[in-house]
Amino acid sequence: MEISLTTPAILFPAVSLLMLAYTNRFLALANIIRTLHARFNKEGSAAVRRQIENLSKRLGLIRQMQAFGILSLISCMCSLAGLFIGIQVVGQIFFGGSLVLMLLSLIFCLREIYLSGRALEIELEDMQSD
Repeated sequence: MEISLTTPAILFPAVSLLMLAYTNRFLALANIIRTLHARFNKEGSAAVRRQIENLSKRLGLIRQMQAFGILSLISCMCSLAGLFIGIQVVGQIFFGGSLVLMLLSLIFCLREIYLSGRALEIELEDMQSD
């Protein structure tokens, strides 16, 4: 199968939008952590401790999401370079790699979304126990 320069170029907007979404999730998480820090210093309840554990896992996942997203973009650029200089096989390999890296990024995103929902469940459990 032969691919042209436009094939990997299609991934650029997708990766850019993903990175923007990941950055927004990171910033939202940072605000939650700051708020929870103040609440933890005030209360120190078990629910707050569970939230902190959840946030720690989510922060690690967001880091991985961003890392794989960036690696996907780098691989896509290498694919373009290979295709540009006329080495089709190199372009195809890097393009395949960029797709795999993007898939990994999305899998970590899915896991983070699950943990995000779990954080809300912790809050609901805390409110129901009061």
